Amino acid sequence: MTVPLTRIRGRGTAINPDNRFAPTRSEAFDDGWEQEVPPTRATEVRRETAKSVLTRNQSPDVGFDRSVNPYRGCEHGCIYCFARPSHAYWDLSPGIDFETRLIAKTNLAERLEAELSKPGYVPQPIALGVNTDAYQPLEREQRLTRQALEVLLRFRHPVHIITKGSLVLRDLDLLVPLAEQRLVSVSVSLTTLDDELKRIMEPRAAAPTARLRTLRTLHEAGVPVSVMCAPMIPMINDMELERLLEAARDAGAGS
Repeated sequence: MTVPLTRIRGRGTAINPDNRFAPTRSEAFDDGWEQEVPPTRATEVRRETAKSVLTRNQSPDVGFDRSVNPYRGCEHGCIYCFARPSHAYWDLSPGIDFETRLIAKTNLAERLEAELSKPGYVPQPIALGVNTDAYQPLEREQRLTRQALEVLLRFRHPVHIITKGSLVLRDLDLLVPLAEQRLVSVSVSLTTLDDELKRIMEPRAAAPTARLRTLRTLHEAGVPVSVMCAPMIPMINDMELERLLEAARDAGAGS
């Protein structure tokens, strides 16, 4: 019989559907050897030497025309993440692969500096951490986001950060001088104030209290902050919207 789904401890999903571009499909089959221990899945990190790190778009629906993503895949494991299907381009699944088989652009700072130095480059704000969170747990050891901020500060280049990770506070020594030159803003994603719901929706992201503390600390340090309340899911978290906005406002969010 087909193997029933078993929740993987600490992960956002138990499924791992095939890459939609793959010519074949496989299906797990229960041969009678039951697994008594709850399954786990360790995080694997691949290192990529990127040819370029500035991603450009011409969409009228997006408020920026260039972005930088230090990582592919995201260990936060948000079940609703719009970026999950992008993992198919590396023949990986949008399911559990997306949150466990990560790719780090190890030469990010070098390539970013080279691209900003090109003749004719015209600065516009860079969105840092859009397809996946630039401050996901992997950043603690890789420090690629911090290296990018060091380059941007040296170039006096505007940047907007989107995150649901409290690790952004580690880089206050870079964010404050950027803010003093009006070159940075930070948007914190806040989807619920319920720790248990957060654990289900976003298993490895920062707790709601930690995100509010992040907003407050950044605001008090002079870094412009805003809040992003999405997704709002009917009968799951939409009833929290007013409380989320009030809590974010009280923590210093300006928009």
